[in-house]
Amino acid sequence: MATHLDLEEQEQIDQLKHFWKRWGNVISWGLVLVLGAYAGWNGWQWWQRDQASKANGIYDEVERAVLVGDADRAGKVFEDLKSRYPGTPIAGQAGLLTAKVQADKGQAEAARATLAWVADKASVREYQVGARLRLAALLLDAGKADEALKSLPTDLPEGYEALVADRRGDIQVALDQKADAIKSYEQAYKAMDPTLDYRRLIEAKLIALGAAPAADAAASGAQP
Repeated sequence: MATHLDLEEQEQIDQLKHFWKRWGNVISWGLVLVLGAYAGWNGWQWWQRDQASKANGIYDEVERAVLVGDADRAGKVFEDLKSRYPGTPIAGQAGLLTAKVQADKGQAEAARATLAWVADKASVREYQVGARLRLAALLLDAGKADEALKSLPTDLPEGYEALVADRRGDIQVALDQKADAIKSYEQAYKAMDPTLDYRRLIEAKLIALGAAPAADAAASGAQP
């Protein structure tokens, strides 16, 4: 439930919302795809059979459509892939790529549907978690913060704790739950690898909410 905020707090939250709208999605898309691709490659090792080979050929078509920004083509090819080879690891990866180009081209509803399939059906857990993260972001962009909060994953593979906590904080900001948002961002900040630039984005969000990390915490990743 939203709480009453004074003018200074509301201004801080408005600044944070603007910052996220401009930069947050670009960064988080990249991290989700990189982490997911690594997991998918590991999964690929135990699925090198005829079915996987055929699925890979269709995936190549999805990838070509994504590279040229053809969301309609990517969506159609992905539909074929998920209907014929839904259990292959490559189907989940194709879904993430398809959802990205759909979102980039303004097909938010189609992107949400694609991500929902990956979240429920992908054979690689990391793809499911990545899809839920992206689905939460799209729901948040659509003004459906309560749905976004419910869509966040709970059973997390290693490496996703910070991303999920960060996304939870974004949603709590949208719900004007400042205290809860600060706790989520602090959790994300502590869990994020200090060498990643994404940590600076989380720090910026905390600063915008008037809760800058303590100097010793900020320097925890530095070498003496």
